[in-house]
Amino acid sequence: MLLRTRRALAAGLAVAAAVGVAVAAAPAQAAPGPATSQSAHSADILDQLKAVPGLTVVSESATPPAGYRFFLLTFKQPVDHHNPRGATFEQRFQLLHKDTARPVVLHTTGYNMPTTAFRSEPTRLVDGNQISVEQRFFTPSRPANADWDDLDIWQAATDHHRIVKALKRVYAAKWISTGASKGGMTSVYHRRFYPEDVDGVVAYVAPNDADNDSDRAYDRFFQTVGNDPACRTKLADVQKEALKRRTALVAKYQAAATAANWTFTGVLGSIDKAYEMTVLDTVWAFWQYSTQADCATVPAKTATDDELYAFIDATAGFAFYADQGITPYSPYFYQAATQLGWPQPKFEHLRGLTKYPNLYQANSSLPPELRRRHDSRPMLDVDRWVRARGSQLLFVYGANDPWGAEQFVPSRRDSHLYVAPGANHGANIAALSPADAAAATATLRRWANVTAPAFAERASDGITDLDRAEPPRRRPF
Repeated sequence: MLLRTRRALAAGLAVAAAVGVAVAAAPAQAAPGPATSQSAHSADILDQLKAVPGLTVVSESATPPAGYRFFLLTFKQPVDHHNPRGATFEQRFQLLHKDTARPVVLHTTGYNMPTTAFRSEPTRLVDGNQISVEQRFFTPSRPANADWDDLDIWQAATDHHRIVKALKRVYAAKWISTGASKGGMTSVYHRRFYPEDVDGVVAYVAPNDADNDSDRAYDRFFQTVGNDPACRTKLADVQKEALKRRTALVAKYQAAATAANWTFTGVLGSIDKAYEMTVLDTVWAFWQYSTQADCATVPAKTATDDELYAFIDATAGFAFYADQGITPYSPYFYQAATQLGWPQPKFEHLRGLTKYPNLYQANSSLPPELRRRHDSRPMLDVDRWVRARGSQLLFVYGANDPWGAEQFVPSRRDSHLYVAPGANHGANIAALSPADAAAATATLRRWANVTAPAFAERASDGITDLDRAEPPRRRPF
């Protein structure tokens, strides 16, 4: 399972849909728009950006959201930060500029960078500027002839460090880092290696799989999630029936694959393996994306083949495990296999029905040449640091989100953890109880050195606010 929503992938909505926004895409090489909220004492922001070494202004939106200027940019990065004079690549990021005197929110995507303007929850709460950075090795931010050994959490954190260092010559106010799911994890890793870069971190629904080999946290989660045991039983029955009816439902899958030109030879190796992986994902995906109220939509075990197939497709998405769906996410699966870890439910209720032992792991979703052994040391190091020495860290989780089964445990160094009741992988500060939301908002604004900003609470200023921190992605990241 991935942190990115596979339903959006199946619909061909790509990354912009994955962040749930749609605002004024910046046309390539558009003419600069007029300055809006630029501080009177500073030079034009476009001139300042062009003066930053290593930074390229790719385009500026001719029709920016009201009160902002919107840029697409790249920054020249070493492929290997241990060898700063070696090969380089261009890393994409976007800038939503309001005023150089306002705080900056560093949005770490963990995946591709959206090319449309959007405002994350922390950006709205501090009324700030925002940059959103594409994770290295996600195309097009991938080096030519890439050596995948250069994809690790320290290299990615150093990417962000260099961008922050370069832009602080323009934006001297407070900096806040944020991200959701794998993006939230990325913001924590950046904080661990470069704790002076930002003044606080808001990490949404960030999994912390420090013990990848022996934990049973996910099994315990699925035994108790929600408030209706009958719903859990119905979901388990869906998986059982799908595996019992494998022949008929794989035939439906094959018909859909033929119509869409999906293939299965590059990664999983067969449509039958892709089918089993999708079925295994179904209960996870239900709780990741849905709520307790959606239990009414779960079909009974007496449902027809068509009804069963349609529910699994709508919930988990058969398109994802085709080569065309899964290959773009190789950087995520590579990181999960090598360092980040991945959930390993035991699926004891499906004994005797599955055909492929140990299928549900990160290496299964990688082409053979990228499969690697797992190294647990980086996650154990981060976990210890967050517990003992991490500071100005704010974590938000959803009570019904499978990814929250293993959470970061913050220290007492001005760090906090909140859980949104009944929320899924889209949990954010707005979903917390009123008292918790007020406390979290006050903490964030204190870190950013702002009082309650005077602006519309919703999108009346012409830009879409993310209702959720950032939508899920297929299993954790």
